[in-house]
Amino acid sequence: MPPSSTSPLPQLSPNLVLWLTLPPLMWAGNAVVGRLLHEQIPATLLNSLRWGLALALLLPLAQALRRHPRQWWDLWWQQRRWLAATGVLGMGVYNALLYQALQSSGPINVTLIAASLPLGMLLMGLLVFGNRPRRTEGLGALLALAGVLVVLSQGQWQRLRGLQWVAGDLLMLFATLAWALYSWLLTRRPDALAERWNWADGLLGQILFGLPFALLCAAAEQHWAPATVRWSWPLALALLFIACGPSVLAYRCWALGVERAGPAVAAFFANLTPVFAGLLSGALMGDPPQLHHALAFALIAAGILVSSRR
Repeated sequence: MPPSSTSPLPQLSPNLVLWLTLPPLMWAGNAVVGRLLHEQIPATLLNSLRWGLALALLLPLAQALRRHPRQWWDLWWQQRRWLAATGVLGMGVYNALLYQALQSSGPINVTLIAASLPLGMLLMGLLVFGNRPRRTEGLGALLALAGVLVVLSQGQWQRLRGLQWVAGDLLMLFATLAWALYSWLLTRRPDALAERWNWADGLLGQILFGLPFALLCAAAEQHWAPATVRWSWPLALALLFIACGPSVLAYRCWALGVERAGPAVAAFFANLTPVFAGLLSGALMGDPPQLHHALAFALIAAGILVSSRR
C-alpha cells in the first residue's frame, strides 16, 4: 500500500535519510556539470547519451532479464502503460527540460526552482490522486521554501527585488511538475513488477521508453538548431559521472526513499539540492561556504522534520 498523507509516517531512520539525501547531492552535481557542458554538447543529446550509458550499466544488474529474457519482455509489454509514463516523464521530459534550462539559467537558479517540488508534489497528489495534504506538510513546505530563498538572496533579502528570471527558469518549472507526477507514479508500481523484477530491471524497463523519447528530442533539436559536439576527455568523464551518479545511483535511492516515506515527505529532501548546488558552485570557484548556507540548511532540515511528524 503506497504511503499517503493520511497514513502513519515512517520514522526518519539513518538509512532512509541517506536514501533521500544522496539524490539531491547527485542532482546538484548534475546541474553544475550540465551548466559547465552547455557550450560543448546540445542539451537533448546530453540527455540521450546519459541514459544510453545508464542502460549499458544496468544490463548486467537486471537479474530477471538475464535469467528469463522472454518472460521479461512479455512482462515489459504487459506493463507498458506504467513503464512508458514513468520512463517518458522521469528520463525523457524532466531531464530534457533540465538540460535545456541550463542553457540560459545557472545551476543555483535551476535547483531553486526545483525546490518548489514539495508544493508541486502536494498539488499533484491532490489533483491527480486525491491525496489531501496534512497541515504539517504545508508548514514544512513553507519552511523549506524559506530556506531556498535564503540561498537565493545570499542572506540579504533586498537581492530578491533585483532577481532576473530567464526562459530556462520557466522550463525548469515544467520539469518540476513532470518530476512530481513521476514520483507519485512510483508509489503506484504494478504488483507484477514488484514481485518479479529487481530495481535494475524496473529502471531498465523505464529507460527503454524514456531513451527513444530522448533521442527524438535530440533529433528535433539538431534539425531546428544544429550544433556540434566538442569531444574531450573532460566531457567523457562528465558523461560517466552523470550516468553513474545522478542516473543509476540517484534514481535507485529516490525510488527506495519514495517507497518508504511517500512522495510528499521525499519531496522535502529534494529541497537540499539548491543548498548542495550552491556549495558545489562555490567550491569550483574557490568560494568557501557562507553563513547563509548554514541558515538555509537549518530551515530546510526543519521543513523535513515538521513535514514528517505524524
